[in-house]
Amino acid sequence: MTSPSPVSRADAPAASPPGRRTVLGAFAAAALGAAGCSGRAAPAGHPRQSAPTRGGSPSPSPGLPRTTPWRPTAAEVQPAAKLRAVRLVEAIGAWGAGHGGAAAARARVAALGLPTALVDRAEPLLPPADEAALQVVDAQYGGILSRSASVLVVCRQWTRGAGTTRAGGTTVDVRLSRSGSAWTVGALYPARPGPAVRSPAPDVRAVLSDERIVLPPAAVADLRSGQVHTGVARAMLALARTYRLEVSVVRSGHPLDVFGTSRPSDHPRGRAFDVWRIDGHAVVDPATSRGLIERFMRDAAAAGSYNVGGPVLLPGGGPGQFFSDATHHDHVHAGFRG
Repeated sequence: MTSPSPVSRADAPAASPPGRRTVLGAFAAAALGAAGCSGRAAPAGHPRQSAPTRGGSPSPSPGLPRTTPWRPTAAEVQPAAKLRAVRLVEAIGAWGAGHGGAAAARARVAALGLPTALVDRAEPLLPPADEAALQVVDAQYGGILSRSASVLVVCRQWTRGAGTTRAGGTTVDVRLSRSGSAWTVGALYPARPGPAVRSPAPDVRAVLSDERIVLPPAAVADLRSGQVHTGVARAMLALARTYRLEVSVVRSGHPLDVFGTSRPSDHPRGRAFDVWRIDGHAVVDPATSRGLIERFMRDAAAAGSYNVGGPVLLPGGGPGQFFSDATHHDHVHAGFRG
């Protein structure tokens, strides 16, 4: 996700990640209360999905799709931070008939005990519509330190108006701070992919049509914008020959700098992508085979990534080619040189 310098371990988050099979049951019970934690086999927040519709064109529909509230698993580094970020995005981006608009969104945010001014930065989540449904696909760390965090909330959204349903969505970088055991939100930054180019590069077009590469809405828009390096697209295609990869973040919706540093991240420059699920297995899930993750990371390096991060610190490779820290406990990052 973030792109640390090859040998920088000092920039790793202060909180070390738990073992892949550590269960934070006591913390989850206290922090999540009735929300609970999902089981390993099919986490409630990670429903199995078929390949998404790649376009955003309207289609007649009598209603909106049924969605499921996202919940963290017990294996998260800081489940309460993710849950706080997700509940904010869900509150802003979903509403019933007659409850659209910024004023109603502020009321929903206030009910969470969060600053209503957050709504002022959330316009991509508030398109004009009679009603809206929102499904969080994944929530991954943009960075996690002992008292601050960036949570990237990847979501799909459906809006309904004038008898027509439109499919869209975005990715929101939610910034949080910690006081004691409680997390609060200080800012949010929705993705700004930019306009689509008339003719994407051939490798990009191939990625957009490959059913083994599952892309959320912001990632699709990133690729269509012409601002993603062709090496990223070629690596995705190479990996898709072996795996079904579900991408969380490509360019937009990611912090500009490696979280907690002043070093530019590879993501906003269109030179990285993150994968949260491989062959249907979530990276964060302790039941996911360590061997599968290790093979995927090595294959990402073989596909051209100079900077592969994940929940497993692999030996070998070039200097600093593989890294692991708490931020990458929940996804595999692949960075590329320009």
